[in-house]
Amino acid sequence: MSFVLAIVGRPNVGKSTLFNRLVGKRLALVDDQPGVTRDLREGAARLGDLRFTVMDTAGLEDANDDSLPGRMRRLTERAVEMADACLFLVDARTGITPTDEVFADILRRSDTPVFLGANKAEGKAGEAGALEAYSLGLGDPIALSAEHGEGMAELAVLLTPHIEAAATKAEEALTDLDVEEGEDGEIDRSKPLQIAVVGRPNAGKSTLINKILGEDRLLTGPEAGITRDSIAVQIDWDGQPMRIFDTAGMRKKARVQEKLEKLSVSDGLRAVKFAEVVVVLLDAAIPFEQQDLRIADLAEREGRAVVVAVNKWDIEDNKQEKLRDLKEAFGRLLPQLRGAPLVTVSAKTGRGLDRLQAAIIRANEVWNRRVSTSLLNRWLADMVEAHPPPAPSGRRIKLRYMTQAKTRPPGFVVMCSLPEKLPESYSRYLVNGLREDFDMPGTPIRLHMRSQADANPYKDRKKSTPSRLNKHIRKGATKKS
Repeated sequence: MSFVLAIVGRPNVGKSTLFNRLVGKRLALVDDQPGVTRDLREGAARLGDLRFTVMDTAGLEDANDDSLPGRMRRLTERAVEMADACLFLVDARTGITPTDEVFADILRRSDTPVFLGANKAEGKAGEAGALEAYSLGLGDPIALSAEHGEGMAELAVLLTPHIEAAATKAEEALTDLDVEEGEDGEIDRSKPLQIAVVGRPNAGKSTLINKILGEDRLLTGPEAGITRDSIAVQIDWDGQPMRIFDTAGMRKKARVQEKLEKLSVSDGLRAVKFAEVVVVLLDAAIPFEQQDLRIADLAEREGRAVVVAVNKWDIEDNKQEKLRDLKEAFGRLLPQLRGAPLVTVSAKTGRGLDRLQAAIIRANEVWNRRVSTSLLNRWLADMVEAHPPPAPSGRRIKLRYMTQAKTRPPGFVVMCSLPEKLPESYSRYLVNGLREDFDMPGTPIRLHMRSQADANPYKDRKKSTPSRLNKHIRKGATKKS
């Protein structure tokens, strides 16, 4: 297991900026206002030759109640317990504050090794604050600039012995384990299934993921919009490795005014684009709101496999009648996702999670399905015989050949005459037939009509004109004859 370094400190000392610097990409949201980060975010860090896991945490605040800052503090304290070492960041330009002293005292009493970093120490403005950090009693502070990359070499020197010791311990632990190998002698490591959980604010996305994980890994509460950036968590769900992305709640575009919320929504949209299966989470009390339909349509347009989950089912009284109404509304409002799984769950009690897992795995299998060309062409002949294509201007459109060009999602190409004159209704007829006859419910299907002229590489090439020499040769040959 990789060495884990947790970055902790007051709000707005530059934890997320340093996290992005170590992972080499902008994963965590960064803004001037304090308290942007609320959840724990992990990333694969690279510092010279060192490889380790870095954890970004919420800003430490002096609150111990059940308020949002209090819950954020408990989550950060849990990250300190989970980590192999802690990097306590202070702001060198602001200097040491009473809050820094309180948390330094807490960290001194923990069993986790603690390193001290004075961030924003570039230039003369940060020199005094870096020297003042000695007063915290956590050893020699490292002068850092997360924004400009200063102090990274010193940080690497400090971490090297701890990472090497952790690697040695991991190797010793592996030798004591019986590793199950495949027939070819290689360890079977299945690639995790990428899942994005999306929905409106307060639909219960973080609560659902916590229930799947079996621990309070993500920050939850009654307040809407707690999650701000997309958090990825790894899990082995009943033998199936998965990587689940918790995303910020998506409101109507007209209501998104703040810069931070715009960043949060764009981060969630990026998670949808990289996911394989998108779980659209609805609130059972107000399902299929306009924004729910937009989110589901977005996932379909991006070509992702879609599972619709209706949360808070435990508080629903008339379940049978409600489920019947949900299925009717689903078919009527989202015809583009015809046949997609509709699952009822309770993130609070955990009921329905087995059905949700089965629906996710099934949706991914359909999303990856491939049909042989011979089978497709026999099917196409039957479809054309049952319902021939139209004959615009008296010329019958001929569908000559069909093949599957790609998967994820399934994409098909039909070679035909006059593809531009084939009506959309006939394409829908073929797509619906593919869904029904090849058992591909709910997954996006891409069907492209192409003429054989489009496949001809010489179609747009102009006929070359003969040279003067060729003309003379032909003239001479004509005179001799």
